Amino acid sequence: VQLQASGGGLVQAGGSLRLSCAASGRTFSRYYMAWFRQPPGTERELVASITWSGDITYYTDSVKGRFTISRDNAKNTLNLEMNSLKPEDTAVYYCAASSVGAGRYDYWGQGTLVTVSS
Repeated sequence: VQLQASGGGLVQAGGSLRLSCAASGRTFSRYYMAWFRQPPGTERELVASITWSGDITYYTDSVKGRFTISRDNAKNTLNLEMNSLKPEDTAVYYCAASSVGAGRYDYWGQGTLVTVSS
């Protein structure tokens, strides 16, 4: 599956952004999906994930209550709604797909930069 992330940009603290990840090549609904991010000078970290049907989601503690992950299997799209953004959310955001479930991601998008100014 090929993944194309978009929607990043520059936003002030407290603002919102919506990231999207368009999938192509194989049946999107077969993949467990996730968003990762890599802040400057640090390692990549899991932000949120969602099961094949979208019925179960996971969020890292720092984004709980502010970010919402969702998917539209009919449109082959993964989304990340980000609200109440903070400067520490600044990072390159990647979408990822796993054919086996959480913990092992086989396919990655190219990343989209989110910059939150204070």
